Amino acid sequence: MSANFIDIADYKTKQLNDILFVAHQIKSGLISPTPLLNKTIAMIFEKSSTRTRISFEVGIKQLGGTPLVLTSNDMQLSRGETIGDTARVMSRYVDAVMIRAQSHKTLLEFKENSEIPIINGLTNVSHPCQIMADIMTIQENFNCIEGLNISWFGDSNNVLKSWIDAATKFKFNLRIASPKGYQPNQKLIKMATDSGAQINLYEDSHKAALDADVLITDVWISMGDEEGTRLKDLKPYQVNSKLFELAHSDAIFLHCLPAIRGNEVTEDVIDGPQSKVIEEAENRLHTQKAILCHLFNYKIK
Repeated sequence: MSANFIDIADYKTKQLNDILFVAHQIKSGLISPTPLLNKTIAMIFEKSSTRTRISFEVGIKQLGGTPLVLTSNDMQLSRGETIGDTARVMSRYVDAVMIRAQSHKTLLEFKENSEIPIINGLTNVSHPCQIMADIMTIQENFNCIEGLNISWFGDSNNVLKSWIDAATKFKFNLRIASPKGYQPNQKLIKMATDSGAQINLYEDSHKAALDADVLITDVWISMGDEEGTRLKDLKPYQVNSKLFELAHSDAIFLHCLPAIRGNEVTEDVIDGPQSKVIEEAENRLHTQKAILCHLFNYKIK
């Protein structure tokens, strides 16, 4: 079986820190690795993408490889070919596959039938590449993540799931502010806390924001979600200037984008001086290059 990058939980802390170290070295220009020379990396998109597609495509080229962009409509998957057959065939054509999938089950089935590295570009369950970029951004602003108060506001989704995974690997305090009905699965929280994660749940967003170092949110209505009463239910969890005043004076704001200004965050916060969303988006490029370096056994000499 090949190495894969499916979830933060699959990796040891040292491995994750090694990947992040390479990402910082790449961004600083201290190294320019080319582990993908003469290699082709396929990218399968079941969901539309801006940052994932651009950052992976550019990153693969910068590492010396050739990116191959595919949508499910480009492939026989759209006509009922099995995921297993697709994975086995692609293992004979390309050197790795990045998948942005509707269902995590699709990703896992692809991995089980593949002989090459598989990277999770996003599923309905998790978004590990995003969290690696987020952690890199936090390290740039605070030097390290250990001991920080990281506060999440809003719905429980795939990005939060990966933050919960990260809480078991890095010694930060994760605060989750969500209304009833939108909180993460209690079994997931228990598994994380049993593994040493420091996680607290709040229904009061102000308590979660008090003395926070990092404030994070995400869109309230993702692709495929029904609006229903979501906007009304989540309105008290909007990240705005009043909420930000409760955080530390040097706190930063993160959002994986795209953002809906006026919903989950106000314009003055996301476009303000403490917002690091553009740096965060840039760091997708560097961390994903580092992940590819790891999967293709690149070592800093």
